[in-house]
Amino acid sequence: MTKHVIFLVILLSNVVYAQNSSGGGEAYPYLKTNVEALKKFQDSKFGMFIHWGPVALRGTEISWSRGVQVPIDDYDNLYKEFNPVLFNASDWVTTAKNAGMKYIVLTTRHHDGFCLWDSKYTNYDMASTPYGKGIIKDLSEECKKQGIDLGFYYTICDWHHEDYPVVYPDENYKFHEEKEITNPEVKQKMDRYIVYMENQLKELIEAYDPSFIWFDGEWEWAWTHEMGMELYAYLRNIKEDILINNRVDKGREGMAGTTKSYKYAGDYATPEREIGKYDVTNAWESCITIANQWAWKANDKLKTRKQCIQTLVQTVGGGGNLLLNVGPMADGRIEERQVVRLKEIGSWLDLYGEAIYNTRGGPYLPNDYLVSTHKDNKIYLHLLKHPDGNINLPLPKGFEVKNAHFVNQADFLNLKIKKGYFEVIVPEKLPDSDVSVIVLEMNKSTINMKSVENDVY
Repeated sequence: MTKHVIFLVILLSNVVYAQNSSGGGEAYPYLKTNVEALKKFQDSKFGMFIHWGPVALRGTEISWSRGVQVPIDDYDNLYKEFNPVLFNASDWVTTAKNAGMKYIVLTTRHHDGFCLWDSKYTNYDMASTPYGKGIIKDLSEECKKQGIDLGFYYTICDWHHEDYPVVYPDENYKFHEEKEITNPEVKQKMDRYIVYMENQLKELIEAYDPSFIWFDGEWEWAWTHEMGMELYAYLRNIKEDILINNRVDKGREGMAGTTKSYKYAGDYATPEREIGKYDVTNAWESCITIANQWAWKANDKLKTRKQCIQTLVQTVGGGGNLLLNVGPMADGRIEERQVVRLKEIGSWLDLYGEAIYNTRGGPYLPNDYLVSTHKDNKIYLHLLKHPDGNINLPLPKGFEVKNAHFVNQADFLNLKIKKGYFEVIVPEKLPDSDVSVIVLEMNKSTINMKSVENDVY
């Protein structure tokens, strides 16, 4: 059977597709995002990104410091002294769980080409370090034990691999440069390199059963739209319900793009270092660092508790997930101050998680003091600061507000219903200094509620 026929047989049983599904791009229009997997992802809301590797020995940025801050020969040999004897999978997963995170995405291979598992296809991996073994098996088993989903970051580019044709750093290096591979020798190398990638990805999926593959590095000229669609289809043939981000293909519109196009392959969009734009139709996930650098750096400035909590709330209220990055140290531990910050977020979620998990963004468009989420028959108003008065919002068409109160408080707030809108009387002091949450009990389910411009009357 051809690849096209195989996929058609597999997927015809999935006759109902989510509105925000995409999938295999124009080459595989029938290869839609797995609905159940995407729903679980969107319900989870909050995950941990982990950038880690031998570069932690220098405290510089992963991959990007190779040949810039750290000489290439030095960087490429760091693995020979990388011995994270204090790595403990249970500690990592427990830290994520205590933060209220529902999934983890680990950089199994970043642009420097080093692999965090024992791969059959390279010796540039954890098995060749003094530590002597990969870490992914332990992490995978611990995630299953603690009920945390696990995903793998895997970059398309590899500046260490002899067959990959793009060199970094290079004075002629350009982001998003578009050109065709016309040199037959270069094309031959790239063909071999793609086989290497496919073998490694199959190895990861079959050995460790990840929920997601999180691609990066697709901007370089050696990777094409056609390659992206083919790789997406290849992976879905291995594991039908795996989710694959939009960086498998060329559809990312800059680092902040959340726009989905059925021309390109991918299941969700990936704005980086900023909160994505309000979009409750297409699935997206903002990846943001807890400090400044992706990889560990001594004394790197941490974001405050309030910054982290408000970033989570604004992301979820805008329709997305938050993937918050930590960078473990060279000895394998996540530094204590990051653990403490994550626990602070988890403590807030212990109180207000009902307004985050399993919700959808909106219906009110975000502004400087308020974002909203909804589920069941409830709308949650997340107050980033005091509105300097009362809250006046239009009623979604066909809905009525029955009552209003702060989450975890029994007393109802004074509520005035007027023609086409309502007013919530806000006390002078809010109950939470980071984000206070008001729940509006509505007259019916909010599942099909449309977005509403939050004009103040």
